[in-house]
Amino acid sequence: MPEAGIPSELRYTKSHEWVRIEGDTLTVGITDHAQSELTDIVYVDLTLKSKDVTAGASVLVLESVKTVADIYAPASGTVTAVNTELKPHPDYVNRYPYAEGWIFKMKPAPGFDPATLLTPDQYREFLASGGEA
Repeated sequence: MPEAGIPSELRYTKSHEWVRIEGDTLTVGITDHAQSELTDIVYVDLTLKSKDVTAGASVLVLESVKTVADIYAPASGTVTAVNTELKPHPDYVNRYPYAEGWIFKMKPAPGFDPATLLTPDQYREFLASGGEA
């Protein structure tokens, strides 16, 4: 059963990634809304397009029974880890989107401002308005 809702301790993007900020590390996954739209995730391609990323650039790809979806960098910086547990368990993205279903971690470039990401209230408003970037 997926974890519902929009956790208050996270930040969000208009491309439906969530971001947990812990010191100088950003942990990134897709929101409960995004995983429900994609339906069953069957494969996570953990091959990085580049370790050094630009905000808004595609980092890697998820495949669901319905479509293929890019996962985007919420900030410029360097990808430091991918969740290798998703290779044998891509369903974690659906079942635990805010926990075991995290997708990658990154160190943001100097000058990163969390205010560039949506607050939970702003993300709720974005979804209420149709949720299209």
